Amino acid sequence: NNALITAMTEDEKVMVFGEDVGHFGGVFRATSHLQEKFGKARCFNTPLTEQGIIGFANGLASQGSVPVAEIQFGDYIFPAFDQIVNETAKWRYRSGGEYSAPVTIRTPCGGGIKGGHYHSQSPEAYFTHTPGLKVVICSNPYDAKGLLISSIESNDPVIFFEPKRLYNGPFDGDHSAAMVKWDSHPKGEVPEGYYNIPLGKAEIVRPGKDVTILCYGTMVHVASAATENSGIDAEIIDLRTLVPIDIDAIEDSVKKTGRCVIVHEAPRTSGFGAELVSLVQERCFWHLEGPVQRVTGWDTPYPHSLEWDYF
Repeated sequence: NNALITAMTEDEKVMVFGEDVGHFGGVFRATSHLQEKFGKARCFNTPLTEQGIIGFANGLASQGSVPVAEIQFGDYIFPAFDQIVNETAKWRYRSGGEYSAPVTIRTPCGGGIKGGHYHSQSPEAYFTHTPGLKVVICSNPYDAKGLLISSIESNDPVIFFEPKRLYNGPFDGDHSAAMVKWDSHPKGEVPEGYYNIPLGKAEIVRPGKDVTILCYGTMVHVASAATENSGIDAEIIDLRTLVPIDIDAIEDSVKKTGRCVIVHEAPRTSGFGAELVSLVQERCFWHLEGPVQRVTGWDTPYPHSLEWDYF
């Protein structure tokens, strides 16, 4: 919310729109009071048509505005898939560089609210396969602000995923022995005013020498909880940006530790972890002490009644 306020204050061409983002402030209140501060011309509701939301964003970007479009849930992004993949992502290329597409698409992703198979998906891998798109997933408040400001300032389109598990606090429900939980949601100090975090720069959340854990979003906290008091000196890397990827940080860490585990919430088959396995194997093969491992979501629709078992 503060990132949007900062960006809209810095640049009057920034506009925010989507389903229920106006007076209501969005389902997760991320756009609270924006309409009150900046007026209905710069923060407004759209019809329930994701294809139209992104098509409108493309048109605004082509004539000089800086649109920030919200897709209410990541699962709802698929009706807009054609606009994103065939229009937004290719706008600079098809115009020979004459036009850019400074479109930021914000959308909540992942489970954690018992939303079931229509409100809990993690669709990031679909978009990392599309040339022309940048893909960002934040894991804490400080990064959320800095990365979102950088995304809005980018001349190329960015899909900005906000893990909904991190909106709402600690895990609840039945905790089995196999389930990793943390005690509270990732609170953190967020500086007032302007700052940004460069896209394509990972963060070493925990330095270590035994194994490299590559993760992003909610799984940064799951990985941290899993390694706490485990006796394993794990180096945990929050990728933050999937495209562009910080390959230098990955390579340096794996060559140091000799082992790599990749964690993501999305289903295993063709998940982004598969791309990470390839990158690590190609660049770090002679330094590996064992095969790269993946810890991922299941190849099933996200279950409503068994959500915590899935987690």
